[in-house]
Amino acid sequence: MSLSDVLKNRISVRAFLDKQVPEEILRQIFTDAQLSPSNCNVQPWQIYVVSGSQKDTLKDKLVKTVMSGNEPNPDFNWKISYKGMHRDRQFESANALYSSMGIERSDKQARMSAMLKNWTFFDAPHVLFFTMEKYLDIMGAVDMGIYAQTLSLLMSERGIASCLQGALGQFPDPVREFLNLPQERGILFGMSFGYADEKAAVNTTRTSREPVESSVVFVG
Repeated sequence: MSLSDVLKNRISVRAFLDKQVPEEILRQIFTDAQLSPSNCNVQPWQIYVVSGSQKDTLKDKLVKTVMSGNEPNPDFNWKISYKGMHRDRQFESANALYSSMGIERSDKQARMSAMLKNWTFFDAPHVLFFTMEKYLDIMGAVDMGIYAQTLSLLMSERGIASCLQGALGQFPDPVREFLNLPQERGILFGMSFGYADEKAAVNTTRTSREPVESSVVFVG
């Protein structure tokens, strides 16, 4: 499958089969992901992959924290309020997601239940956390984005589905404690992954893309 085909076919999956990815496949994918470019080759990513009973324990800790009513306290700045066309695209994405699940805009309880699934990792067999030293700030975040995209596409190439989740960086404390992370290392975001449940309605969600003319300017 060409890279173009991988890009055209990849979606954010939010329902998974109860089937773990073999360890040898995971190790090869993460080995290949190490080839991702980064500024001055600093390779700031430190990735934690959690599976099996350990994943379930961490899930319970996160859900308890979220349900307690605590305010998010991310290690990095996630307090962005989208405006204009960016807000329109955000709304379009949310509408596509909830419509695929048959959830009305007025049904606040159902929307909250669907949102909570972020912290149950959508019942995926694996979850990973993208961490880096906090002082790296936006430069490190750029490198992490490149790495995450590379990793996601390598997974897609192998038939492994994923969902990149900013939500998994909103409540870092239980994750930091569970993984025994030093305070100087921050959790930027996370990703749930495994094999997609092709029969799940939520996995029929599709979002649009703007035409290239609205995003790219060719000069010369």
